[in-house]
Amino acid sequence: MPLHYLAKLSSPERDHRTNLHLGIVLCWIAGALNAGGFLAVGQYTSHMTGIISTAADDLVLNRFIPALAALLMLCAFIAGAACTALWINFARRNAYTFHYSPVLFMESILLLMFGFLGRGLIEHAFATVSLITVILCFTMGLQNALITKISHAEIRTTHVTGLVTDVGIEIGKLIYWNYDQKQNEHSMVRANREKLRLHCTLVFAFFAGGVAGAAGFKYLGFISTVPLALLLVILGLAPLIDKKKHRHEDGA
Repeated sequence: MPLHYLAKLSSPERDHRTNLHLGIVLCWIAGALNAGGFLAVGQYTSHMTGIISTAADDLVLNRFIPALAALLMLCAFIAGAACTALWINFARRNAYTFHYSPVLFMESILLLMFGFLGRGLIEHAFATVSLITVILCFTMGLQNALITKISHAEIRTTHVTGLVTDVGIEIGKLIYWNYDQKQNEHSMVRANREKLRLHCTLVFAFFAGGVAGAAGFKYLGFISTVPLALLLVILGLAPLIDKKKHRHEDGA
């Protein structure tokens, strides 16, 4: 059933399949936000490597305000990740039924702010960084920490550099020639094909989301983030609705 399937994606009871499918959905959303956000504010808001490098360059070139702006974006990303970690650990310690739904709801609210208030928020800035850029960085940190916590760091939705690096490593292992067939089985180079498929899938999902996000922003503008927010709301509500449905069926 579609409802039960969606409920499993954000349920506290996890397995590899649900982690993968949720990772694909969130990777697609991250790609859409990153590409669409660039068209909106001229910044890739999940690219912390580039942001830190920009801060270093600006600092050396005595451009202190832009350097401060880059550090502000970094802090927003870290704050988003910290909020996710705080909530999930709190929910687990207190045995809350729904660990992940509040994070999905928070992200959806931020996306709705981007969609309906984005143009106005761009005019408000801190150290040359628009408020909407700070919100997007916070959202990216929030989401990346969510799937990282859920999958025990196996899946990340915004860290494509790491994903592509792992793809390259596994391809190198895949084509490696174990010329000495008499060597110990444990010392032979073997590619992790499952990991290779996983990371290739996530990279493709990010790219597909980027295409959709860029096209959406080009033709629809800020409002194109509303469907993404609704998707997150559906993922967050599905476990609650599914649980109530089962209670009703058991009581019938």
